Amino acid sequence: MNKSKTQNIINQGEGISVEFKTATNQLPNNLFETISAFLNKSGGTILLGVGDDKKIHGVDEKAVDELSKQIANLSNNPQKLFPSFLLEPQIIEYKDKKLISIFVPISSQVHKTSGKIFDRSVDGDFELRTDEQIKQLYIRKSNEYSENKIYPYLSEKDFAEGVVERVRKIIRIYRPNHPWNELADVEFYKTAGLYRKDFITGQSGFTMSALLLFGKPETIQSAIPHYKVDALLRVENLDRYDDRDNIKCNLIESYDRLMSFVAKHLPDKFHLQGDQRISLREKIFREVVANILIHREYTNAFPTSFIIYKDKVESKNANKPHIWGKLKPSNFEPFPKNPHIAQIFTQMGRSEELGTGVQNVFKYNKIYSKTDENIFREDDIFTTVVPLGEFFSKNEPLNEPLNEPLNYRIKQIIKHINTNNSIAIAELSNLCEVGRETIKRDIKKLKELKIIERVGSDKTGYWKIL
Repeated sequence: MNKSKTQNIINQGEGISVEFKTATNQLPNNLFETISAFLNKSGGTILLGVGDDKKIHGVDEKAVDELSKQIANLSNNPQKLFPSFLLEPQIIEYKDKKLISIFVPISSQVHKTSGKIFDRSVDGDFELRTDEQIKQLYIRKSNEYSENKIYPYLSEKDFAEGVVERVRKIIRIYRPNHPWNELADVEFYKTAGLYRKDFITGQSGFTMSALLLFGKPETIQSAIPHYKVDALLRVENLDRYDDRDNIKCNLIESYDRLMSFVAKHLPDKFHLQGDQRISLREKIFREVVANILIHREYTNAFPTSFIIYKDKVESKNANKPHIWGKLKPSNFEPFPKNPHIAQIFTQMGRSEELGTGVQNVFKYNKIYSKTDENIFREDDIFTTVVPLGEFFSKNEPLNEPLNEPLNYRIKQIIKHINTNNSIAIAELSNLCEVGRETIKRDIKKLKELKIIERVGSDKTGYWKIL
């Protein structure tokens, strides 16, 4: 969170989605009552080190790191917050003081702290005491979030081979100190909200979010037969397509295939950000791709599409709107449609903090395509349009590699091969944090460009850089 956003929150004052708490060198006793209330209501931001009167007290500099760790650990402790929901506090410098900002997204589950359930109103947190109040909250959550649907006969045997292991490995690499890293798979599923008990029906089991994230294609199709993502290239043949990928695999593998489709058909441009050279294509389209996978309403049979035209990329997916109309960074209020799916993508580093993705597309496409006329329209169908400019010329063959710099991942592959010329596809997949099929496509491209060649067999041979 930057200083201007902090200032806006402080100016706004406390309300249904903002809470201030003084915390000099210890956490407030009622902190997790507010966290529980925000999770149960509509999310919000907690600022520690600010009084109810908006006065900036700050957090003791000697205690700020330890308090941040305590918040992260306690949010992952089911004895303190049940079901646990991992929060990542942020330390902010503001007016020469240290503050701790805690962004709490809305959750698709009902959360308790110390055995009590809290909800939120403009006047603050309040405890739900009657059975009827609690029942209504459970019903509200069940109606709003289809990802919570339980499949009691779904088991780990129905998951694609190696996908859970891969997800957990990426989280370990991306977040080495993540509390999930110490959990066995069973506890990981429960902590991440992918295995739960419905306290209305009494059913327990893996949820729709687990099925979509990890399932085999045939398992997903049997439960959600309309599920697919249609990736199309329409540059010359506008009635049909120039290239197509009909994607029906789980969301982890779908992300890889969509990003590979983007890499195959859109040129890359690099931008110096500080002293780091970043891929603008990666920055823009990882947000668009993650958005259509994370926020789709999967009970709706409307097909998800991702289409690259000559002058734009357009995606459409079924939606359960929170607001209606065009979204802009200035008026955008983050609202996760599938919070547990979103959390997995965020912990893997495949999406930013909720709401940052839209801002990134506007920020980086202004450099990539020289425009910020992006469209994010929320309705029953969520539509995204990212203008491209005229990247394609009529004389450019579609099936030849675009005249572009090698992207960052391919350069990493060359680097790893240079370090270990007998490196395997599986190891490259882990190091680059993408699927094996993506690595195979990159290797094929490097061979076609005569940058590398394989000497000997796949098992006993080695790579040679030409």
